[in-house]
Amino acid sequence: MIASTPSPPYYAVIFSNIRSDVEKGYAETAQLMLELAEQQPGYLGHESVRDGLGITISYWKDLESIRLWKSQSDHQLAQQMGRDQWYTSYKTRICRVERDYGFEADQKE
Repeated sequence: MIASTPSPPYYAVIFSNIRSDVEKGYAETAQLMLELAEQQPGYLGHESVRDGLGITISYWKDLESIRLWKSQSDHQLAQQMGRDQWYTSYKTRICRVERDYGFEADQKE
């Protein structure tokens, strides 16, 4: 599903990753992180895909909201587990969205 975001400007955190073979605890932690992120002030939505390469984009009101999410204690534990077990590599990019536009076909019944 494509996230519904407000009019720009807002911010995007792009988390690209390659998983390791370790599965233990990953799915549960990923679900918990989603639930926690949705409760954070400034959270606007997210989109995520995995086809070998995993990409999750979360959308945020401002840089302060991103900073607070990064420093959230459960999120910090998940980040450490990611480095120690779940990912062989990752890259995080933080971007300011200046413009967005889209298309949605009418739903035909």
